[in-house]
Parts: sequence; structure tokens; C-alpha cells
Amino acid sequence: MKDIFKKSFLEGFGSTDLSTNKIIAAILITCVFALYIFAVYRVMTKKTFYSKSFNISLAAISIITAGVILTIQSSIVVSLGMVGALSIVRFRTAVKDPMDLIFLFWAITVGIICGAGLAQVAIFVSLAVTLMLLLLDKLPVAKAPMILVVNSSDIAGEKVITDEVGKFAKHMNIKSRNLTEDGLNIIIELRCDNYAELVLKVKNLQNVRSASLLAHDGEVTF
Repeated sequence: MKDIFKKSFLEGFGSTDLSTNKIIAAILITCVFALYIFAVYRVMTKKTFYSKSFNISLAAISIITAGVILTIQSSIVVSLGMVGALSIVRFRTAVKDPMDLIFLFWAITVGIICGAGLAQVAIFVSLAVTLMLLLLDKLPVAKAPMILVVNSSDIAGEKVITDEVGKFAKHMNIKSRNLTEDGLNIIIELRCDNYAELVLKVKNLQNVRSASLLAHDGEVTF
């Protein structure tokens, strides 16, 4: 019974014929989707420093994953060995941007689907992901506040600064105050309609050495 079970198992799952044409077709289709993901990532990303190497890796991951899936289809023995080999791989690079994680899973998914010979599914998945990203990116969100950094030689000059800022700001929140022997450093988070005039008025206050306005890409909580 043991020999019969082993023989039937190996005959049923031992190998699957993969023609050269099928392999070439699967890899070429994967390359098309990989180039599509490459282009979408280049258009969608809004990072100050665009990572071309990461974008290239997305395209390569799709092709590599397709090759893995094609290999797994060829033999159950090879697939088990490959699972064991890949289990020792550790991905230690931190993905800081959630959008990068979406594109990473998208590239892997396309590789798996194309490797399994389901190009139609890859088409619908890619179109759905693209439409979702474009639509959600166009949805209006609250405008992020600005950060005002003021340096004053007057240690007790915080009230004067906040009173002047309050004339312009719709929302104001003191994020940090630092007192030194030389004076006062204060950081204020705010929203207003005329930032240029605000900075000019604050800079012209008595004892104010400098006033800087900074933008940030943090989350909007209100």
C-alpha cells in the first residue's frame, strides 16, 4: 500500500509539461505588466526623492515571481524544495511608505497570476488597482497645517508672538518652546489664508530675530 500510494502521488503530481512557448508567453506577459507597474509607480509617487532602484526592483520582482510559479508547476518535488529554500530568505529592508508596500504586493501578485497562466485576472486586477489609486488620490482632504519657527531675543516675548499670530491664524497650536540664555525659540502649528503677510508681521516684531515657515507631509487629523 505504501508503494502504491507513493506511485500514485508522484504520477498525479510529479510533473506538468511546460512547453517553451508557454514559458516564453508567460514571461513576456509578465514583462508587459511589470512595465505597466513601473510607469504607474513613477506617475503616482509624490516623494521628494524618487527611488528609481526601488521602481526597477518592482518590475524585476514580477518576472522573478512568475518564474518561481512556473517552476513550481513543473514538479511537486521541486516546489517543496523551493519552498524550503525560500523560507530561509529574510526581507530586512524597511518599507517606510505604505504606498511602496501596495506596489510591492501588486508586483508579487501579478507575477503569481501570470505564472499561473491567468493573464485575464492580472488585467482586471491591474486595472482595478490603478483606478482605485487614481480615484482615492483625487479625493479632497483637509489642508495640512504649516509650521512657524520663531527665534526671539526676548525670553518673555511668547505672548507678543502668539497675539500677532492669532490675528492671522484660523488654528494655532504651540508645538514646542525652548528657552535659552540667548532668547526664546518657539514652534507653532497653524493655518491661515495669508502666510506671507503673517511671516512678515512676525519678523517685524520687536526682539524677533528670525521667522521661518515650513511645510510638512504629516497626517491631517482635523
